[in-house]
Amino acid sequence: MSDDFRPVSPRVVPRFAGVSTFLRLPLHDDPRDVDAMIVGAPFDGGTSFRPGARFGPRGVRTASALTRGFHPDAGLDLFDHLRCADGGDVACIPMSVARSLDAIEARAHEIAAAGAIPAFVGGDHTCSLGVLRALAKVHGPLGLVHFDAHSDTYGPAWGVDPHHGTVFRNAVEEGLLRPKEVLQIGIRGPFGTRDDLTFARDAGFTIVSAEQVHRNLDAVIARIADLACERPFYVSFDVDAVDPSMAPGTGTPVPGGIFSWQALALVRATRHLRVVGCDVMEVSPDLDLNGITSLLAANVLAETLAAVASYRASRSASASAT
Repeated sequence: MSDDFRPVSPRVVPRFAGVSTFLRLPLHDDPRDVDAMIVGAPFDGGTSFRPGARFGPRGVRTASALTRGFHPDAGLDLFDHLRCADGGDVACIPMSVARSLDAIEARAHEIAAAGAIPAFVGGDHTCSLGVLRALAKVHGPLGLVHFDAHSDTYGPAWGVDPHHGTVFRNAVEEGLLRPKEVLQIGIRGPFGTRDDLTFARDAGFTIVSAEQVHRNLDAVIARIADLACERPFYVSFDVDAVDPSMAPGTGTPVPGGIFSWQALALVRATRHLRVVGCDVMEVSPDLDLNGITSLLAANVLAETLAAVASYRASRSASASAT
């Protein structure tokens, strides 16, 4: 694996020095040269409560200086298996959901069409819709592992659709997902109405509450593994899935969330899936405490990419054995 697309060594440039990039990776624009390209989506025009996620990519970049490449759970160095680069930010339009989604879709499509994995850092969860639109054009309808306090299958707000609470309803209605292979983890109440989860359930989503994670983490990990197939999957992580005691820097915090260590264990389980795209959304650095939410998001991003690397390594080993 070329040294061109891996982090600069902290023995060469200290972690607190140099230009901040995702995971200390090189800035590189052409997705044809890499296996995974990390892109910022600095947009929060779909937010319904506290804004600030437009600064998420910047905060996660800074925090990601503390991430590292070797993942003991998988027993591999992420960057030995994936050529990765920071592809910069999408030029989002602060006051236009439609134009921002178009820009995100165009960038995600460029990356996916080149055979690379787009890994987006938001931004509010509206941004995921643009990525899903692009990936569905390249790969067809996607399976989904979605970490969140909210199902994001709600109706319009103030007559506006889409927004960050409608994304996965929009995705179903646009034919972007395989609903029977959608797993939502960390969902919890109280809810606005008794019908808040009706769309998700009627569509065929599997909903796993935060309480179920607390009661039996291994069973939830097994549910992710049970999705394993050769069809493409997307992994979307809203940081409000995690309890606000561990992830306060987000616009719609909900008490009773999963713990950070549980979140990382669950993300690692996606190594069983053929993940063709991923994101980490809803980080609001101005609402954070000592950068702990940005740091968690950076580690979720690294763990998701390590899971992709693990999946590829296992498939490569199986092919060699035969």
